[in-house]
Amino acid sequence: MLNKYPWWKNLLIVVVIAIGVIYALPNAFAPDPAIQISGESGSDVLGTDELQRVEAALEEAGIAYFGETVEQDRALIRLQDKDLQLRAKAVAQRALGDGYVVALNLAPTTPAWLTAIGAQPMKLGLDLSGGVHFLLEVDTANAIQKRLETYTDDFKKELRQQRIRGIVSLQDGRIVGSFASEALRDQAEDVLRDSLPTLERQSSEDGDQYLLEARVSESELKTIADDAVNQNLTTLRNRVNELGVAEPLVQKQGSNRIIVQLPGIQDTAAAKRILGKTANLEFRLEARPEEASREQFEFRDQQRGMESAWLEKRVVITGERVSNARASFDQNGLPEVNISLDSQGGTLMHRATRDNINRKLGVLFIERKSRTIGYEKDRFGHEVPIKEKYDVKQIISLATIRAALGTQFRITGLDSPTEAAELALLLRAGALAAPVDFVEERTVGPSLGAENIAKGFKSVQIGLGIVLLFMVLYYRVFGVVADIALVVNMGLLLACMSILSATLTLPGIAGIVLTVGMAVDANVLIFGRIREELKNGLSPQQAIKAGYERAFTTILDANITTLIVAVILYAVGTGPVKGFAVTLSIGILTSMFTAIVVSRGIVNLVYGGKNLKKLSI
Repeated sequence: MLNKYPWWKNLLIVVVIAIGVIYALPNAFAPDPAIQISGESGSDVLGTDELQRVEAALEEAGIAYFGETVEQDRALIRLQDKDLQLRAKAVAQRALGDGYVVALNLAPTTPAWLTAIGAQPMKLGLDLSGGVHFLLEVDTANAIQKRLETYTDDFKKELRQQRIRGIVSLQDGRIVGSFASEALRDQAEDVLRDSLPTLERQSSEDGDQYLLEARVSESELKTIADDAVNQNLTTLRNRVNELGVAEPLVQKQGSNRIIVQLPGIQDTAAAKRILGKTANLEFRLEARPEEASREQFEFRDQQRGMESAWLEKRVVITGERVSNARASFDQNGLPEVNISLDSQGGTLMHRATRDNINRKLGVLFIERKSRTIGYEKDRFGHEVPIKEKYDVKQIISLATIRAALGTQFRITGLDSPTEAAELALLLRAGALAAPVDFVEERTVGPSLGAENIAKGFKSVQIGLGIVLLFMVLYYRVFGVVADIALVVNMGLLLACMSILSATLTLPGIAGIVLTVGMAVDANVLIFGRIREELKNGLSPQQAIKAGYERAFTTILDANITTLIVAVILYAVGTGPVKGFAVTLSIGILTSMFTAIVVSRGIVNLVYGGKNLKKLSI
């Protein structure tokens, strides 16, 4: 029988449409603006006391809130108005003080039954959702100082190996060596020339001391600073990728600043905590009592609490030699981080530990922090905190070396699985070459985003309405069929973007508008072909069959060429272009399904198997 689908094909169409409706439905539930509070460390636990302090401060400031919730490592407070977010954040941060991270967030309102089956609203790009914008400044002076310290240590090591006696120190950006004789100074200069040929050297005398000064040239200083910024740029990109933020922007601004934009806000407190952490590690041997070159640090003993230990100033390796890190648990169920080193790091670690069996190896965690020392008013009259930066160095592991270590070992002594996971993430993403400071944090155009969404959807509605009306007037019953298929196509497009976690941007809305036009284009070809077959003398049933079958090749060719262009746009384009390409690609696939399969199914239900004299087309 002509134009009849088997029952399973009709059932398949119904199932696909039902799934599309369910997974598109979460987009109807708008999230609530909120502020999120968490500790500086992932292991910090928030209690009701902190939440009550924030609530009291918000009430005193006249900021309406609701739906406050506390989990183990964070608290979430929903606000009545998105315009109150920045003000609420400032009030909460001042009420809590240092030691807490207050960040902007959006609290989902999707019903639990939808969340239980994995249905989530699609993510919105920075130009629509507002998002979070960070401006970070790289402490290039710190990178230069670290490089000079490395040069100084290398020079001292070479002098010891050559048995050249002298006093070498770092003074005001200069490596200064003092020697008892001119011959020793000349030998030291030869060593310096061979080991560090890029340094500028100068000899002088001070009484009975023969001095040798070495400086880093201005061009090399600039190279060191640029390398630090570029390495931080790469590391921050890796960290953002580890966080799983959709369509992020991480780019350099000026000589020493980096912009990070996180659209589709997820856990912004964790993002801020992880992005800003220098989180480098230094592996040092425990110092012997007679050693002069040593430093004292605190560490946390699992049984005895906080203690202190002396470590050598000489660093075996740093976190930059870590090639991979994974959080796990030891045989006692305590959190640990399994670390893999690169080949050079493994060689250095093996060399240091094979000669120091039964000595202890300390893992020093280095973190840049800031504390509030006062408040001042910005140009808008808002109070902003004055921050003072400082470094925290703490031993997180001090274990006895039982055998020579290689490229694989583990770090224990961590507080919680969350702390282990964060440390593994930071090491896996790479160490920052220099500390970074948050110069600016703000939401990006939340009101502009709302206006963009309103105008974007208005354009979709107008375009959709005009197309629907035209199809009904021009193709009559077949136009109604095309309109139903078009509405189904919009639902499937939203569902696919939600399922694939695609990010909708303003250019993406333009892609949806284009999809509206392209979706009916296939039906126009089919209906035009049916009209031609009717004019050629075919019966209505034969005309319907021939129209769909003979137009299929043309529709397929046209859509494949457009899809190829969309894929190329996604491959070579940046953020906005990619957003357009994503919606266009998904729209092409869904429109082919609805125009060829869904519309044919509806036509079959209306006309299939009937003795027709004419068609309303």
